[in-house]
Amino acid sequence: MKKDINIGLLGLGTVGSGVYRILTRHRDDFRLKVGADLNIKAILERDISKADAVGADRSLVTTDAPSIIGDPDIDIVVEVLGGVEPARTFILQAIESGKHIVTANKELLADHGRDIFEAADAKGVDVYFEASVGGGIPIIHPLKECLASNKIIKVMGIVNGTTNYILTRMAEEGCLFKEALKEAQARGYAERDPSADIEGRDAAAKIAILASIAFNSRVTSPDVYMEGISGVTPEDIMYAGEMGYVIKLVALAKEEKDGLDVRVHPTMIPRDHPLASVRGVYNAIFVEGDAVGEVMFFGPGAGSMPAASAVVGDVLDVARNLQYGRSGKVGCTCFETKKIKTIGEISSGYYLLMNVVDKPGVLAKIAKAFGDNDVSLASVIQKGPRGANAELVFITHLTREKNLRAALKVIEGLDVVNRVCNVIRVENSGD
Repeated sequence: MKKDINIGLLGLGTVGSGVYRILTRHRDDFRLKVGADLNIKAILERDISKADAVGADRSLVTTDAPSIIGDPDIDIVVEVLGGVEPARTFILQAIESGKHIVTANKELLADHGRDIFEAADAKGVDVYFEASVGGGIPIIHPLKECLASNKIIKVMGIVNGTTNYILTRMAEEGCLFKEALKEAQARGYAERDPSADIEGRDAAAKIAILASIAFNSRVTSPDVYMEGISGVTPEDIMYAGEMGYVIKLVALAKEEKDGLDVRVHPTMIPRDHPLASVRGVYNAIFVEGDAVGEVMFFGPGAGSMPAASAVVGDVLDVARNLQYGRSGKVGCTCFETKKIKTIGEISSGYYLLMNVVDKPGVLAKIAKAFGDNDVSLASVIQKGPRGANAELVFITHLTREKNLRAALKVIEGLDVVNRVCNVIRVENSGD
């Protein structure tokens, strides 16, 4: 058994600083848990002030990645740089050098996971990535191991804290989207460029990883249909509430007879659904299996210490594997190739808000367009009037997206329809 297990830490930013703090703070506890000292032997970081902020010895800090990757004394490389490059290159080089890998890099794994896992299998090293989805929430390990006896039916979650905070503020305080976003940035919940969050790219990478594990078939970010939250208005949230729903940015993956349905978009979910009560920056992931039924994983989805908690948990697993001469990784579970459905092939319930001319016969014309395209209406509510105009709120039964879009193309051309203001998918619409 080894007396020392040495770590190369790539990055000392938000997550990396948390990793350093946990590894040094609990050093004595970890020695008892692993049977060896866990030593940070080198840190890749350009900004020396970040090392000073966590009290790291400046002699450990370098800007020379090859000196870490090629160091024969380093056992585990922890990558918390983020982004695809140079992280991808560094990880592949470290694997080639026989290093075990722990990473929190969702974007990299979602789009280049195959290359990384194949390289790791060829070299016989571990790749752990619990922190790539859900921050401090354990979900990768449960899906790969604890729930492995199940056929997974659905994975659905709130996996982006920034958008959940914005939608929570809009729902509870009546804020406009721009106001809630500005507040999120002021509190440090949103980046200066928040596009990856509010456009759904962050959530798309996460659900691609979860879908790949849950359904044993490779899903990448470009496979995920994606809509952001910037089009959600206070009116949509108000009308949703009146009908017993809340609006969340939901990442959804489910397996159906004709393929995998994987998407990210604003979704109206019933107020009594477990995800509906998830507020602020918290995340939650809801999993349905044929044996276990429904389970939900809840907790802080981002931040220095929650994400670092998951990273260090992976480090401890790898360290134990090293101590006992075993590989604890399940390995890549994408041993099937399944069709991924296009958005036109999916079926959902829909909420639609329209501004129309307030006169007799309008509803009949709209209803005919829906009926001609096999779209069944569950409810229609008139809100208004507003001068010569009125607002109509529709909820459909379960219908195929391509049918809805065909109906909307007709409706948008009607002289009695001023504007189709919004379309939001409805989960569990009663069908």
